[in-house]
Amino acid sequence: MASDPDDPPAPFRYTVFMDMDYTYHYPSQRAPVMARNIVTTSHPLAAQAGLSMLDKGGTAADAAVATAMALTVLEPTSNGIGSDAFALVWAGGGLHGLSANGRAPAGLDRSRYAASGDIPTLGWDGVIVPGAVSGWVALAREFGRLPLTTLAEPAIRYAREGSLVPPEIAYYWNRAADIYGRARRQHEALLAPWFETFTSGGKAPRVGSVARLPDHATTLEAIAATDGQAFYRGDLAEKIDAAARAGGSSLRSSDLAAHQPDWVRPISINYKGWKLHEIPPSGQGIAALMALGIVRLFDLAMLDPDSPNALHIVIEAMKLAFADAHQHIADPDFMQVRPADLLDETYLASRARLIDPNRAQDFGHGEPKTGGTVLLAAADAEGMMVSFIQSNYTGFGSGVVVPGTGIALHNRGCNFSLEAGHVNEVGPGKRPYHTIIPGFVTRTRADGSDEPLMAFGVMGGFMQPQGHVQVLLRMADHRMNPQSALDAPRWQVEKGLRVTIEPGFDAGVYEGLRALGHDLHIHDKPNAAFGRGQSIVRVDGGYIAGCDPRCDGQAVGF
Repeated sequence: MASDPDDPPAPFRYTVFMDMDYTYHYPSQRAPVMARNIVTTSHPLAAQAGLSMLDKGGTAADAAVATAMALTVLEPTSNGIGSDAFALVWAGGGLHGLSANGRAPAGLDRSRYAASGDIPTLGWDGVIVPGAVSGWVALAREFGRLPLTTLAEPAIRYAREGSLVPPEIAYYWNRAADIYGRARRQHEALLAPWFETFTSGGKAPRVGSVARLPDHATTLEAIAATDGQAFYRGDLAEKIDAAARAGGSSLRSSDLAAHQPDWVRPISINYKGWKLHEIPPSGQGIAALMALGIVRLFDLAMLDPDSPNALHIVIEAMKLAFADAHQHIADPDFMQVRPADLLDETYLASRARLIDPNRAQDFGHGEPKTGGTVLLAAADAEGMMVSFIQSNYTGFGSGVVVPGTGIALHNRGCNFSLEAGHVNEVGPGKRPYHTIIPGFVTRTRADGSDEPLMAFGVMGGFMQPQGHVQVLLRMADHRMNPQSALDAPRWQVEKGLRVTIEPGFDAGVYEGLRALGHDLHIHDKPNAAFGRGQSIVRVDGGYIAGCDPRCDGQAVGF
């Protein structure tokens, strides 16, 4: 059972406080957290799991892995054991990129999508090889000190003994139960394992109730004891294979056995001395780099960051970046344009000249899809800094849970294109366009070398590069601290001229953007649709961290 709200573990019993109102009636302010060792993420217990590894003598990499494993239990609404993952790691005087994303099954038959207008998010059609487990192993092996069995201890404990569910996660857990509940009549065999794993009697946990995920505990124990081999070449791989065959998928244990994470060279662009680094394609981080390369040709620092004119320029730059991203980003083995060509100064200048400062335009950037993700950042007193991200893509992912394991499989295959001949066209053995992107910022020293400045990110589907740009501009141009930059209201480019935006700007800002031609849609409150960011900035003697108020999390340190 996922939860049992009527029988919490002794000696605790629920009281009237379960009926508290969890909406926020007044503006509140989070203060940045300052410490020599620090972890920040979207669930407080997961951040503390990582911090406990630093207290045991582990590195920031150990803290990141422990936090990531704990998040699969504590926040299954956005990630899981069947996720993909990426990391940017400052260690040994340089920045290292880790891509732990899977490929489509080798036996995939492209014709299965012939009658589809899109790859469905529910079911096996969007399931490809999960890479997160391999990422945990690779990161801990390369930069950690503690064994995986130690790093898994907090996650296993919370899975077996339970944890209290916070408000935001409870909301998305119940929303998923409602969505899957409506689909269950048509997809009983597919969704029954999800309900057995994540609900109690078909009901998702309420705010403050205890959620237990015993199957997760057993699976994480097997993964930790075998350094991930059980997942890719052992008993768990066979269970995934059996479930895939029963569900009509071409995913096989041989696909899992063939999977390897990749250490990659990050790509970057310099914005006024702030050098933003991203994982290269098939990730969409290059869209953030392109947008920055375009807006640096405008003197935004002279404008109020919350003015219509400043926002307009960045919105238009983001549209142009997405137009190129959706045209060219794919598995790097299939791309026809090099990342360096998209980041070429002459090319970016030509794109910048397309922006009309007085009028919004549709640059054919397409319609971004939604997604759910967790991001964490960790830093230790020895100077190692990590930005780590993992995701099941749409909430719990595909809705497919491998029976008896707690493994909710992601649906990253939904980001393939069905357009014949497109570089990102779905095909066997290919990696899809990937939305999740960790971010990292360095500063350039006088001698030309880089020094670490910030491990950060803003999670959430196609909001992510937009969030990277908005947070970095507020810090680089206006010297905002990391918490304030995360607190600020945000906007999101959607299809055509449509832009969604949060409350919190002055009324004149919305009027000004509409006067410039933007089809503006204002949300009633700040929310996770606009990303949930984390940030750790290096300062003399330690770090300053922020945690997005749109999530349940916090930054913790010592």
